[in-house]
Amino acid sequence: MNFQPLLSAALAVVFLAAPTALALDAEGMKKLLEVIDDRQRNGGDYKSLAYLEQKEKDKADTVREALVYRRDADDKLMLLFTKPKGEAGKGYLRLDKNLWGYDPNVGKWERRTERERIAGTDSRRADFDESRLAEEYTPSYEGEEALGKFKVHKLSLQAKPGIDVAYPVIKLWVDTATSNVLKRQEFALSGRLMRTLYYPKWQKLFSESKGAEVWYPQEIRIYDEVEKANSTVILIKSVDLRPLEANIFTKAWLESKSR
Repeated sequence: MNFQPLLSAALAVVFLAAPTALALDAEGMKKLLEVIDDRQRNGGDYKSLAYLEQKEKDKADTVREALVYRRDADDKLMLLFTKPKGEAGKGYLRLDKNLWGYDPNVGKWERRTERERIAGTDSRRADFDESRLAEEYTPSYEGEEALGKFKVHKLSLQAKPGIDVAYPVIKLWVDTATSNVLKRQEFALSGRLMRTLYYPKWQKLFSESKGAEVWYPQEIRIYDEVEKANSTVILIKSVDLRPLEANIFTKAWLESKSR
């Protein structure tokens, strides 16, 4: 028996009966994106230890370890891979809105695009960087929904003209209670779905430089919608908000760690 029509009808009844008091207008959507951005942004520096667990079709699973450095005040980002041995010393550096990749095996820096697969995984630069949704996208409201046990706002985001982003269209499912992003889908200009991301665990800690709490996803589950068998899990194991070295966000510093 095909239960899909019955399920669709039941969901339609649920959504029709749901209250619409939480529906967001243009100003409400703008404020929500600003809240999402601000909660993840630190007034000073940021360092985390991340594990990237990758699954690829017909290949053995791989695990990479990386250090993530951010200086949100200057929009700077650095990724330095430390494990496994074959990946150690490779890194990425975001400077002046440009993303650079470094491979110590060839001793060469190369300019990368926003859609660059970080270390060949399903992750992208934006998965590790501070959130800039309000700055980079214009939102439209698609309604309230239920995502599992959570009531969510569903937003569709269109990249603003002249902004360089990995994907021009994003759909977000945002928890109405906490303003945490629970699900994200990213689309190419053609409308093709490229990636689906889930954020099952969020954590917060107090930042002295910000004078408020900073939120970060402890876990991000990324599903490749083009190569369906491929997926990546990012686990953020620890976060340190103390000031970093002044000269850390330079090519020379990363090269020195790669020797």
